[in-house]
Amino acid sequence: MATRVRRTTLTLPAAPLGSDNPLPALRGGQDLHRIEIPQDAGLPADMARQIGYAPLRSLLPARMRDGYGRTRRTTDLDALVIENDRLRATVLPGLGGRVHSLHHKPTGRELLYRNPVWQPAAFALNGAWFSGGIEWNIGATGHTTLSCAPLHAARVPAPDGGEMLRLWEWERLRDLPFQVDLWLPDGSDFLHVGVRIRNPHHHTVPVYWWSNTAVPEDAHTRVLAPAEEAWHFGYERTLRRVPVPHSDGADRTYPLRSEFPADYFYAVPDGARRWIASLDADGRGLVQTSTDTLRGRKLFLWGAGRAGRRWQQWLTVPGTGGYAEIQAGLARSQLEHVPLDAGGEFSWLEAYGPLETDPRAVHGADWGAAREEAAARLAAALPRADVDAAYAAWLPYADHEPKESLATGSGWGALEAARAGLDLPGTPFGAATLGAEQEPWLTLLGTGDLPAARPEPGPALVAPAWRDLLESARPGPATDYHLGLAQWHAGDRAQAVRSWERALGQDGGCLPLYCLAVAESVAGETGRAADRYAQACAEAARAAAAPDPAARDWRAVLAALAREAVPALLAAGRTDEAAQLLAGLRQTDQDDGRFRLLTAQVLLAQGRPAAAREIFDAGFEVAGLREGDEVLGDTWYAIAERLVAGGGPVTEQVRAEARSGHPLPERYDYRMRPV
Repeated sequence: MATRVRRTTLTLPAAPLGSDNPLPALRGGQDLHRIEIPQDAGLPADMARQIGYAPLRSLLPARMRDGYGRTRRTTDLDALVIENDRLRATVLPGLGGRVHSLHHKPTGRELLYRNPVWQPAAFALNGAWFSGGIEWNIGATGHTTLSCAPLHAARVPAPDGGEMLRLWEWERLRDLPFQVDLWLPDGSDFLHVGVRIRNPHHHTVPVYWWSNTAVPEDAHTRVLAPAEEAWHFGYERTLRRVPVPHSDGADRTYPLRSEFPADYFYAVPDGARRWIASLDADGRGLVQTSTDTLRGRKLFLWGAGRAGRRWQQWLTVPGTGGYAEIQAGLARSQLEHVPLDAGGEFSWLEAYGPLETDPRAVHGADWGAAREEAAARLAAALPRADVDAAYAAWLPYADHEPKESLATGSGWGALEAARAGLDLPGTPFGAATLGAEQEPWLTLLGTGDLPAARPEPGPALVAPAWRDLLESARPGPATDYHLGLAQWHAGDRAQAVRSWERALGQDGGCLPLYCLAVAESVAGETGRAADRYAQACAEAARAAAAPDPAARDWRAVLAALAREAVPALLAAGRTDEAAQLLAGLRQTDQDDGRFRLLTAQVLLAQGRPAAAREIFDAGFEVAGLREGDEVLGDTWYAIAERLVAGGGPVTEQVRAEARSGHPLPERYDYRMRPV
């Protein structure tokens, strides 16, 4: 039975994704992977070079995806099943092409960590992400902006005469098309995955790719890879070389023998076969291997500490088992971006399947023997030569045109194809996929002018070719606003400010004001930033109160503005203005956990720590809490310090008493590092 592809429906308790943030994503996001590398770290030359290569200046043109909540309802999700007589893979094309399940029929085992709910959390570069399965990460360091986005999907012929499921999309952070082909050869226990990233431009482009696989975890789970050293990244933001398996007094290949979350990037020797496996107490589990282009291997663990357990509960439901991640990428570490030459491509083949080993060997004290046992069983189940042969057989099929569309992604690839006349065999970006989001840009492309006179909430385009078109377009508030976004993204901050000021001078509304507020904030002009934020909120409030069908959109803009304006006003010492801004919001906004936290911070700034503490005691959830964000703990202890100090100064003794007398409740503990 060669691969067959069919549609199905997956029913899960799911939180609604909600609407994207209406404000442009001018900031680069929370850079959890900013690192401090010791001078004696001894990084390989290419690793050191690629760590500093082409970091993101902003998340443009992506939009922040933070409109989700935490109220789950039974929901039907479109799914695609790839199946042979040995394996059944379930894929979610509307959610980044995530492989939700990989079921091994002969043993009845689920090889992946399969999340029983669908709960977004703020882990992706642009916000919404969810845990479980196999995810395909492209773009820049972190989880892809496509985590919760639809991909194009279709049937295509497979090398063995069966069918492949092709997933493809246009990745907007780096303006690159990519494809993921999945199939199951007849009689195979391994899911085959062919991946291709192409650079259709006339310049070199930075590329990031990591395939992340969530695997079930318990006290006996061990992760093995062919390495004796690893690069350890902790959320203290340091990168250091450590031995494998033992470091800092524990065997770190068992994920639950660590307290805090951490990454271990394995130093797989050149020439060695690339693989990584997660095995249970009986020596059974999942193995991933690939052709050599996909060189990196990594273990991510949450650890056994309270915060790591809390994060896992946050991502699923209490009472379910935990997970770790085994990952594979183009570089040694996820801190790197790899240059792809103009007109070039990266391609490789991955394979995922069951592995059965002698548990005494893989869990023994001899690390070399444990690795050798896993490697030998992998070689017997899927020889390295077979992976290389499967890759060679797949490559000619990578250009085959899809036979039947199964799902539709975005229209951004079609827009780029229309602009540049691209010919991308195998991954068609047809005009039929163009939609309302692309319509203004098609008008710019066809007429040389944007159709809107005044800036409105919506997508932006910031690549150099679109900036050239905006610079040639007829001036106006919308054109100047979007030109400023493109200039900001390119690092031309002074020109961006001038463009936004021109837009503002032509009755550009609150969006240019917001952009100018961010620019002032980045420049360290706290007072002027607060002025701009206050003006932007006032302008949005007027638009939200207008008897106009568009008022609903501007209410969303006002709420998004307030989330950023309140901290800016507090930083400028304008506490009463911050309180008035919160009081003027709709009750539904005030009840949101993000605004409950802001209210507590305002009360604290007003000298009312007891009232601030009441908000924490009553309980609230910040649905969009960012990975690694310590704001809940910081605010809790700031309140505790003021309660202990009374009206006096906050001394070191007061801080110590606050921490001992007011321990942070578990529900607010998301700290991913020692404090």
